[in-house]
Amino acid sequence: MACSCSGPESQSPAPGFRRALWIALWVNLAMFFVEGMASLYSGSVSLMADAIDFFGDSANYILSLSVLSMGLLWRGRAAMVKGLTMATFGTIVWARALWVMQQGITPEPFTMGTVGLLALVANLCVAFILFRFRSGDSDMRSVWLCSRNDAISNLAVMAAAMGVFGTQSAWPDLFVAAIMGTLAITAGISVVRHARLDIAQARNRNRVVAKPETG
Repeated sequence: MACSCSGPESQSPAPGFRRALWIALWVNLAMFFVEGMASLYSGSVSLMADAIDFFGDSANYILSLSVLSMGLLWRGRAAMVKGLTMATFGTIVWARALWVMQQGITPEPFTMGTVGLLALVANLCVAFILFRFRSGDSDMRSVWLCSRNDAISNLAVMAAAMGVFGTQSAWPDLFVAAIMGTLAITAGISVVRHARLDIAQARNRNRVVAKPETG
């Protein structure tokens, strides 16, 4: 699922990095809506999970674009919101999967495979755009790795589509969705824990700065 990309540590990002992030942001937002609608049309829970992944990546790119003007306290608060959102979306994926299982709905594999292929192309294009920044600071590398790893998720959705087509069963789709939902929940919890540490560190730092000097 969505990677917990950290904010830039350098105040001078590489030339072109901001523009590349804007392109990645719009591609991910577009695919969020495309996959979201396709998941409702096809009944695929793994497509829904992948759509949520695109949304999470969009949030990461927004944070990367804005974090240069934010202090550690606000970065921690933003990360807290992101982590809670990721965990909530993962829970929604699991709830949707359980509901589909109870209803006995079999997703439509052609839409799953077609949209999964489109998502793969989108992520490969983003990864290609970000490729030259892979050796930059930690944020640049993590953003590129997010796009690269997301392509693996797209391959999993396409494999689920073939599994649904071959078995005429929803189980391959539910299996992939369960994995992606679990990853979203665990990643969200990890981000929240890290955010709490950042917030505590920022508050301690602010108290030290605000403490009056004693003779």
